[in-house]
Amino acid sequence: MTHITAVARPAKSGKIIQLVMSAFTEELKQVRETAELIYDEATMEASYNTIADQVSETLSDRSPLLLPVMLGGLYFCGQLMSRLDFPLEIDYLHATRYRDKLQGDELYWPVQPSNKIAGRTVLLIDDILDQGITLSRITERVKQAGAIEVLSAVMTCKLCDREQDFDVTFKGVDVPDRYVFGCGMDYRGYWRNLPAIYAVAER
Repeated sequence: MTHITAVARPAKSGKIIQLVMSAFTEELKQVRETAELIYDEATMEASYNTIADQVSETLSDRSPLLLPVMLGGLYFCGQLMSRLDFPLEIDYLHATRYRDKLQGDELYWPVQPSNKIAGRTVLLIDDILDQGITLSRITERVKQAGAIEVLSAVMTCKLCDREQDFDVTFKGVDVPDRYVFGCGMDYRGYWRNLPAIYAVAER
């Protein structure tokens, strides 16, 4: 009889992973500690209230379908939903050009729009309007899926030259043309949970 001995994963590789993660955690802490505060929590709360009032005035009689664009739109959608007091439905889609990177790339669709869209008024909810490419293509895709009306609510708009024009229906605050994070926006996949908005320190 042949005996097969199980080979344990070398402990060395686990230690290497721990060292890499430890170094990355230190980088994340340093980015947070050196970042410039752009909008504090109170300012963002006031912005959410303003946008919610505008959305309510426009959509309270249309039974809209809210579509947060994952992952960045999740935080903003939660803030907005808690301030809306009228019938609505929520679903989600996931389209991104970043995928935890610092630079945008081709649009990637982990989750396509669902069949709930046909015949509905849809409110797209996203964290930031940057180059306008992502929201423009998402809007086109949602219209192709049968939405009768597509509006957009964007938490932040970056002050930059855009590659593609896009008219936001409900706009929050303007942010500088820098890498910003917090309130759902991430730095390499982290810091979405912060209640204020920060810009990475310029080097």
